[in-house]
Amino acid sequence: MTPARFITFEGIDGSGKSTQARLLAAYLKSKDIDVVLTREPGGSPGAEEIRKLLVEGAPDRWSGETEILLFTAARRDHLEKTIRPALERGAVVISDRFADSTRIYQGAARGDLRDIVDQLHNAVIGLEPDLTFVIDMDPAEALRRGLARQSGEDRFEELGQSFQEQLRDGFHTLVSDNPGRCHMIDGQRDPNAIAHDVALIFEMSK
Repeated sequence: MTPARFITFEGIDGSGKSTQARLLAAYLKSKDIDVVLTREPGGSPGAEEIRKLLVEGAPDRWSGETEILLFTAARRDHLEKTIRPALERGAVVISDRFADSTRIYQGAARGDLRDIVDQLHNAVIGLEPDLTFVIDMDPAEALRRGLARQSGEDRFEELGQSFQEQLRDGFHTLVSDNPGRCHMIDGQRDPNAIAHDVALIFEMSK
């Protein structure tokens, strides 16, 4: 029996992390494991409403400080309504982004706001993933992919390639600082090959 676990996927926009989150969820479901696949910002009705404020509109719509508050509010609702109940019943929760994204996007790449991010996280979230996969991708290629989706949720992609490069550096530092929890995965390969590596690491980390 697989115990309750909280698994997250991180990476720059267009890296393929959403695909890998779906593939891991499918793999676990094929083994009759109770899985909840979710995302951030979003993952609960209230958080999905806040998502629209964050991912749509002009790049300069919000200051870094305001973004941190909005992301934290969405995350708290997500935690209360989706993540915590699933973990309490023994499910494996797989989230496409979590607090590490805020640490990198707002706490590193958009100004020196990391202390604010950490203070809010400690005060109102207080949960870290058991295992995090960072899908690594060339920023130029990831940006091309992200913009090609034309999803209407491209506020962060519109900040340009230099911003994506800052984010990639931030995620590399995240993995270096958290070697027990975070695993860097080469995302510039066939999705099935990537998924094989992800599943292997998951099984070895039990």
